[in-house]
Amino acid sequence: MIKLENITKSYGGITAVKALSVEVKEGEFVVLLGPSGCGKTTTLKMINRLIAPTSGRIYVEEQDISTVNPIELRRQIGYVIQRIGLLPHMTISDNIALVPRLKGWSKDKRIKRADELLDMVGLDPETYRDKYPHQLSGGERQRIGVARALAVDPPILLMDEPFGALDPITRVQLQDEFLKLEEQVKKTVIFVTHDMDEAVRLADRIAIMDDGQLHQYATPMEILKHPADDFVAQFMGGDRFFRQLKLLTVRDVMQVSLRDIPGAQERPEATPSISSECRLDIALEKMLTAGKDQLSVEDERGTPIGILNTECFHAVLSNSSQREEE
Repeated sequence: MIKLENITKSYGGITAVKALSVEVKEGEFVVLLGPSGCGKTTTLKMINRLIAPTSGRIYVEEQDISTVNPIELRRQIGYVIQRIGLLPHMTISDNIALVPRLKGWSKDKRIKRADELLDMVGLDPETYRDKYPHQLSGGERQRIGVARALAVDPPILLMDEPFGALDPITRVQLQDEFLKLEEQVKKTVIFVTHDMDEAVRLADRIAIMDDGQLHQYATPMEILKHPADDFVAQFMGGDRFFRQLKLLTVRDVMQVSLRDIPGAQERPEATPSISSECRLDIALEKMLTAGKDQLSVEDERGTPIGILNTECFHAVLSNSSQREEE
């Protein structure tokens, strides 16, 4: 879907991006992760032809984008930025329908599409379509930015730290909602952030960059278990074990089936239970809060199917430690 071949961008004596090669598959959610000034946003802007690479080639759907009209290219790629860039003199409906209007859609079709997208991002069209940007909260404006990017149903979505300016609670809420939205719309997404937890939570694959160079391009779990070098290991931090827990469910690690444990079906009522689909970090928090060393695991019907105990977490930690030694 998107292919970068030896992309370099230099400004005078400064090289912002150095011989970057990355391939993004159709429907993949890829995060560009790294410290400020590492070349993430520059890379995103080159994909959208907001700036031109000094050397190298970028292909979108196997077409060299240097041969494509940049205005037409941008109209086919959704673009969401941290400050959103809503036009203050236009209503929310008109902001969302800006690109459809430029593409010559009829007024009725634009209004219908704006209402569909407002509903999709969880905002009531009757309440929001005639409001102006200054009447919205930061989280609401960010949702409008996402809706506007989806207006003409582009196959690709570029997102430059879209949730970076939000408070932590709103940020997590929008991450959750965007993941649900992505399940519906199935876009190819390239997402820029410097937040490791956000990257691990959202990405199918992560490209870790520093000083314009790519250090590792892999799945979140692969990066957490097998940092490519010292920079990646230091950047991901010493709590990589706990980040792994966010990528695993109880079902992934539960120790045994209760059917194989004599008397397990008659477990005391006081034994806490947890869903097999619960994230492992949440399960650990529940275990610690309850002051227990074991939880009963239940399926979606509430039937006990296994146990989660401290040994399960020890196994994850042991596996992570062994990988580091290797």
